[in-house]
Amino acid sequence: MEKIYETAYAKINLGLDVLGKRSDGYHEVRMVMQSVGLSDAVEIEEGEGLVVETDHSGLAGGPDNLAWKAAELLARCCGKIPNVHIRLNKKIFLAAGLAGGSSDAAAVMRGLSRLWQLDLTAPELEKLAAELGSDIPFCITGGTALAEGRGEILTELPEAPELLLVLAKPKLEVATGWVYGNFRQQKVNQRPDIDGIIKALEQSATGLLLESCGNVLESVTIPAHPVIAEIKQKMLAAGATCALMSGSGPTVFAVAEKKEITERILTELSELDLETAVTTTVQKERI
Repeated sequence: MEKIYETAYAKINLGLDVLGKRSDGYHEVRMVMQSVGLSDAVEIEEGEGLVVETDHSGLAGGPDNLAWKAAELLARCCGKIPNVHIRLNKKIFLAAGLAGGSSDAAAVMRGLSRLWQLDLTAPELEKLAAELGSDIPFCITGGTALAEGRGEILTELPEAPELLLVLAKPKLEVATGWVYGNFRQQKVNQRPDIDGIIKALEQSATGLLLESCGNVLESVTIPAHPVIAEIKQKMLAAGATCALMSGSGPTVFAVAEKKEITERILTELSELDLETAVTTTVQKERI
């Protein structure tokens, strides 16, 4: 029996700006999103009925899982019966601001397109993915992209240089809806320079890229969870050239110039109760 394998890459936000609230209740965003090597392994094969299994005790595999919803959506839209068995081997931290669930869903859509020989293009998959969640369209191919609207309007950008990263997540969960619901423009002290990030990518100017990074959602999440600010401070003290919260949090990523600095960062963070990983930026998948 054929088995399909897909890799679901996590993402970070090199820049995240919120422009205002839309009439549909979502927020208008302008973000530069970037895939990173921390990833889940997704296995798909034909089976009896729809089954989603995970190897993480904190993540259920039932109908509330985005991978399940992705299989149902693709089946419904393409006239298929979702008799498939999906296994999620988790490495991406849960509820972390790294789009782990979104990336799993995107991987399921890519994998089922192959299994069912649908030959769907990336834009076709992205359009479907937007019905499930704002981060899923980006996760279809990943890489480096400008995300606008509620996050589903994507413009491919020049690939970011390979950056060495340390990811650190405190043992807490942050609800994305709560963060956006409590966002207030007047509380933002520093905005990312999204145009500066794009210019830096076009010029392969790593220094300008890191100077332009920022995340306005820190203005909500950090006051509620000061440990995020502590993680950032420790990362910078250990030699990181940039430290920033990803998405709505609580994961923080640090950019390190060399392996020795990643080791210093991990040592500096060791007294805190964190999930950590060392990884790099990765390029776009071609479909």
